[in-house]
Amino acid sequence: MGKIRIIYATKTGHSKKIAEAMGKALYVKAENVSTRPVLEDVDLLFIVGGIYGGESLPLLLNFVKALDRGKVKRAVLVTSCATKKHRQDSVRKLLQQKGIEVLDEIICPGSFLFIRFGHPNKRDIEEAVNFALRIAGKERERVE
Repeated sequence: MGKIRIIYATKTGHSKKIAEAMGKALYVKAENVSTRPVLEDVDLLFIVGGIYGGESLPLLLNFVKALDRGKVKRAVLVTSCATKKHRQDSVRKLLQQKGIEVLDEIICPGSFLFIRFGHPNKRDIEEAVNFALRIAGKERERVE
């Protein structure tokens, strides 16, 4: 079975909430990029991050810039966005430049001021968890 890791960057706590729920379901510790987790021999990396003013957090972008292609094979993006219109395009581009395959991305509703207040809610988080379980299941089948 391949090694799975989950990292996140958060400003509002939404991405942390999503990442920790995914981690619980996958039996993997979700790690904040601010703690500078060391990633080695990762077959599948879940990157959870929010969109602020149309862009991913600089902290997350810097972490992705520093990733070693030899140590991370594939990535999946989980995005928290109040408008549900923005994706982690900058993160995707950095990963592709490094030759790290991006398998998929899901956008989980976040909230900003009164826009989508109360999100991500329980249902949103369950959707992200189910997405992660599907992707991890496919990864495990592919490796075995």
